[in-house]
Amino acid sequence: MSSLAEHFHTDWAALTLNDWIGLITTVVVFILMIVAYIYVFHPANRDYLETQKNIPLDDNRLETEDKR
Repeated sequence: MSSLAEHFHTDWAALTLNDWIGLITTVVVFILMIVAYIYVFHPANRDYLETQKNIPLDDNRLETEDKR
C-alpha cells in the first residue's frame, strides 16, 4: 500500500509556473465540461437545443441576417 501512496504523492512545492498553469487549466476545463454536459442533457433545454441543431448546416441563415 505504501508504494501506491508513493506513486500518487505530489511535491506541491516543486511545481513550476508551467505546472500550476497546466493544473489550473485542466481543472477549469474539467469543470466547464461538467457544466456543459449538465446544460446539454437537462430536459428543460431540449426544445431550445432542438431548434438550434441545424444552424451549422443552414447556408441561407447568413444571407437572411445580412438583409435585416
